Amino acid sequence: MEEIPLTLKGTQQGILLKPQSEDWAEILSALEDALRDAEDFFRGGRVILELGTKALTEAHLLAVRALLDQYEMELWAILSEDQETIHLTRSYGIRTRLPGETATHEKPADTPENNALLIQRTFRSGQSMKYPGHIVILGDVNPGAEIIAGGNIIVWGRIRGMVHAGALGDESAIVCALDLAPSQLRIAGHISRAPEERRHSPQPEMASIDQNRIIAQPWTARG
Repeated sequence: MEEIPLTLKGTQQGILLKPQSEDWAEILSALEDALRDAEDFFRGGRVILELGTKALTEAHLLAVRALLDQYEMELWAILSEDQETIHLTRSYGIRTRLPGETATHEKPADTPENNALLIQRTFRSGQSMKYPGHIVILGDVNPGAEIIAGGNIIVWGRIRGMVHAGALGDESAIVCALDLAPSQLRIAGHISRAPEERRHSPQPEMASIDQNRIIAQPWTARG
């Protein structure tokens, strides 16, 4: 199985970046691709780099920070079990523990599947919402509005604007609505648009990725 160079996951404290490869050129290339593919979601965010026992050189630190700077992102924390990496990180004024952690290293709360944002209002043209976890909206998403989530997007209403679920690359994410007719629908790196002909009788639908493309099917109690 091909190795994934890195994983990106939304948390309440920021975007958790965890390198999987030992090749930093490969890690940086994968990170650049991810930032470019979901630029609107990432821009202006902060990043937690979790290294475990991996060592980080000054050159790698500067390369990661320079890449994040291009997207106006902050390298907010570097979590490491390597003492030299910890000393290097602190010399650049970057935190080595998350707020509320003890001196003993603890992993951040990196379970966005448990993080859902509930919003009770309609989004009008020009309005937007970004969140690293799931987004649940009791209302409509009108044309010109934009919703971007690291997880699922559930709308108890109409979707007419742009929605992007799984913005961190999660291809298992879904988009559900009582009336699903977006100007643009994205899941991870896949893009779809509503058909030109609108249905006479809107019905609840769920969009997901199947065989490398976005499909919509009836949204029922059984999924």
